Amino acid sequence: MVLGAVLIALGLIFFVGQQLNVDLADAAWPFYVIAPGLALVAFGLTQARGSGLAIAGSMVTMIGLVLLYQNATDHWESWAYAWALVAPGGSGIGMLLYGTRSGDARMARDGFFTIVTAIGLFAAGLVFFEGILGISGERLPLPQWALPVAIIVIGLLLLLRGFTARRVFAEPSPSSPSVAEPPDSEEEPAQSPPAT
Repeated sequence: MVLGAVLIALGLIFFVGQQLNVDLADAAWPFYVIAPGLALVAFGLTQARGSGLAIAGSMVTMIGLVLLYQNATDHWESWAYAWALVAPGGSGIGMLLYGTRSGDARMARDGFFTIVTAIGLFAAGLVFFEGILGISGERLPLPQWALPVAIIVIGLLLLLRGFTARRVFAEPSPSSPSVAEPPDSEEEPAQSPPAT
């Protein structure tokens, strides 16, 4: 079903491109990366133990989306910091999706914080490579305080993540065995069977 839906979507894209006389061979090749990624995500979300497929599919999809942007803008230098959107960003999206679908709150929470970390790394890389180094040929007009503020924000996010992780590990899980209460004094202790 998933593969059929992906093929229909690709067919519609190429049909519209033919009708509008748009050369999709050069513009749409990143969809050859995006489509299998989306198929992996969809297949992983339908499986009982499909978290690995969902995470891998999200990462492949993010690679395709970054390639789509770079192909459209010819801004290939952005790989210097766009990797953060793929990993940990793509893996965080997969964790969030699968955790939400399966009801695993811990995986969904970890996925959310992984996405936040990825956005922070991407922002810091953007500020450093585009604002300070000017890797694309011209520097972004950034104030001098932008990099220190970006570093502080990343530090705060990591600190928040550390506090929430510590609280999760400190709380007993509902599936952990509880301490057995002593038997009531009125009940007689269980007798062992006679030895033969």
